[in-house]
Parts: sequence; C-alpha cells; structure tokens
Amino acid sequence: MIFKPYDAFETGCGEHLSAVRLGLRANLAQFSLLVVVNAFVGAMVGMERSILPAIAESEFHLAARAAILSFIVVFGVTKALTNYLAGRLSDAFGRKSILVGGWLVALPVPFLLMNAPSWGWVLVANALLGVSQGLTWSTTVIMKIDLVGPRRRGLAMGLNEFAGYIAVAVAALATGYIAARHGLRPAPFYLGVAFVVCGLSLSLLLVRETRAHARYEAASSSAASPVSPGEVFLRTSFTDRNLSAASQAGLVNNLNDGMAWGLFPLFYAAAGLSLDRIGWLAALYPAVWGLSQLGTGALSDRLGRKWLIAAGMWVQAGGIVLVVLSGGMPGFAAGAVLLGVGTAMVYPTLLAAVGDVAHPSWRASAVGVYRLWRDLGYAAGALLAGLTADAFGLAAAIWAVAGLTFGSGLLVAVRMTETGRAASTSGA
Repeated sequence: MIFKPYDAFETGCGEHLSAVRLGLRANLAQFSLLVVVNAFVGAMVGMERSILPAIAESEFHLAARAAILSFIVVFGVTKALTNYLAGRLSDAFGRKSILVGGWLVALPVPFLLMNAPSWGWVLVANALLGVSQGLTWSTTVIMKIDLVGPRRRGLAMGLNEFAGYIAVAVAALATGYIAARHGLRPAPFYLGVAFVVCGLSLSLLLVRETRAHARYEAASSSAASPVSPGEVFLRTSFTDRNLSAASQAGLVNNLNDGMAWGLFPLFYAAAGLSLDRIGWLAALYPAVWGLSQLGTGALSDRLGRKWLIAAGMWVQAGGIVLVVLSGGMPGFAAGAVLLGVGTAMVYPTLLAAVGDVAHPSWRASAVGVYRLWRDLGYAAGALLAGLTADAFGLAAAIWAVAGLTFGSGLLVAVRMTETGRAASTSGA
C-alpha cells in the first residue's frame, strides 16, 4: 500500500472538502466530545494502577518482581503493536470505526480482572486492554490533530493528554480507596464496566469521522510524493532526525512510566505505606502530569518543541532520583510531582512535534509508528526494572531508569532541531 496525496475535491467520506473547516473553535463540539471519550480511555488504565501489583502479591503469591511486572510487559507490547496498526488502519478505513472497535475489545477486561482464577487470566485481560488502548487512544489523538490543523497542535495534544491522565489519576485514587475498604476484588473493577459502557456509547452514537479534515489539510499543503508504509516506518524510527529523536524520547518516557507503575507501589509498600496512601501517590503523579499539560502543550506552540522535550526528560530524571532518595511520604510526593511536571513537558510536545514534521497524507501512520516505539517503553521498562530489582534490589532498578531518562534528554538536545515555530513538514 502506498500513501498518496488526497484528492483535492472529494474526501472519499461523502463530504466535499469545501464543507470542511480546520481549527479548534470551528470544531469545538466534536473536539470536546473526543476529550471526554479520551478521559474514559485513560480511566481504563487508571483502574489497575494502584492495586494490580498488590493483587499479584497477595492473591496470586508472586514474589519475583519480573513476574509481578509481567502484566505491564504484555500491556506494553500489545498496545505498541496496535498503535502501529491503528495509524495505518485509520488512514485506510477512517478513524471512527477503529475507535469503536477499540471499545468493543475492552468490554471483557473488567470482568476478567474481577474474576481471574490465575495470573494468566490477568495477563489475557492486559493483552486485551493493550489492544483497546492502542486503538482508542491512538484514534482520539489522530482525530484531534485532524480537527485543529497546524496552528494549535500543541494545545490540542495538551488537552487530549490532560483528559486521559487526569482520568488515570482519578481512577487510580478511586480504585485504591475502594480496595482499602472493600477488598482488592471484585469491587474496584465495577468502575471499569461503567467506563467501557460510557466510552463505547459516546463513540458509537456521537463521534463523527474526521478523515475529511486531514484530506482538507493535505489539499491545502504542498504536494507530497507517494510514501510507502515501510518508508514511513524508517523515517519515523531512524532516518529523520526529528521523528527518530521523538520516538526514542517517547520510548524512554514510557519506560520510566512503566517502572513507576510497577515498582513505585512496591517501593512505597516496603517503606511501610498503607494501601490508601499508595493510592494517593499513584494518583498524584498522573494528576500533576494531566493538569500541567493544559499549559505545556500550548507553551510548545509558542516557544517550540525541542528544549521543552529535553528539559522535561531531565526534570523526570530528577523526580525519580528524589523518590529513591526519600524514605517517607513527603519525599515520595515531591518526587511524584516532579515526575508529573517533567512528563507533562514531554508528552504532548512529542506528539505535536510528530504532527509538525509528518505530511498530512501520511501523518496518521507516522503517529502510529511513534506510538509503537513509545509504548514499547512500557514493556522495556517493566523488563528492565523487574530484572534489575530481582538481581540488585528496588533502589538499583529505579536508579538505572533515572540514568536512562537523563541520557534520553541529552540525545534530544544533540539530535533534534526545532519543529514548532517553523512548522516544517518532512516530505512536503
């Protein structure tokens, strides 16, 4: 399959390009609806975040850290591969059908988690969750980029990630609270049933297709030569210095997030914290991350992408170091805040940078490749952290991830050029 420039007169979706308008204000209703949908997407991950490591230890008696973190490996690999497919499929078949399909895959997840008779069933649930997240989160990102056009891309990604990660925080806090009072299963996962029903209903009944907006932007841009999927993969992964720098930074960002997801609850428990306090800390990091993205996404539109990304990786490394050096709640909380701020500086800015560089005719596929590498970081982080923790202890694993995060920021500083203010388009 070759990605060709879109037809200048007809969208292929039953709508003429002349009827399409780009911009946040012109598409506010659909954009806002997609923000709400992405909140339910994030909540599906949040329901696991504070309690699944505890379930692994207390109900399935897993002692090895690598075994406990296996659910993150499964989630990360399936989500990463599905991200790649979601980009290509949404180019070929439209965004809405992929979004609805992702919610259908999520339907059995809360039921599997609340009734799993063995750890293998938990892994199956996380494989389905990874597929669902890859389809749903990827398409909400692509659809928002379609709607807003090039001028407010950073703001759009900030709002998207704000909604998703605030929902992660709220769901993590809620499930931790429920688990502390009603047990680890099944009560916390009743929330997941509500999340799936709401997300699927909104996506099926109210969300509208946005592929015409991408075609309108492509028709308004300079012509692009046909690009094969293989070339999109190579450009995004290796040959384009901006896209490849973004891909490695995304991978390392989610590597440290995978470590925080799997090891921080165990590290906090080893320090004597109760389950509800661990829930608060598990919620604090994505809450700061989500709220801060309201400012950082828009800031990248004004100041540029490169140095916000590099500095954000260094702030993340500092937050991780503060956690590992602390022995109690105040230091843990301060480290979680720093980690959240640093991630907010990086997360929407990386997506905006990919949108800056990739031509609209193959942008969805480039986003899919970037998100493939980014979410492989979950698996890499869980494997690295789990094996290092088993061999050398929890603290050593956390230190290793902090060093990798700092090094990733250095690589962005050396390899990446500015993309935001110039709004350059590779292949245009």
